[in-house]
Amino acid sequence: MPHTSSAKKRLRQNTKRRLHNRAVKKAIKTQLKQFLAAANGPIEELRKEFSLAAKKLDKAAARRVIHPNLAARKKAPMAGSLHQKEPAPAAPQSKA
Repeated sequence: MPHTSSAKKRLRQNTKRRLHNRAVKKAIKTQLKQFLAAANGPIEELRKEFSLAAKKLDKAAARRVIHPNLAARKKAPMAGSLHQKEPAPAAPQSKA
């Protein structure tokens, strides 16, 4: 246990930050699972879940709760699966 007052304060801060960071990471994992669950549903639901998951990942990375590269690694496959599900846009007809 810390003896000095500054060490005691540092322990309180670390405990508070650790609990907050764990809550943020849990929320990210939950959102990623919801995205995977929505993969079988309609495309609008999948877009919404992707948006929420990407937002949580970006926010956590900006605050350094997670590493920014981790956020990028998680978002890339999600974006790929979303892109595969989306219908291809109609090709423009040329007047030749």
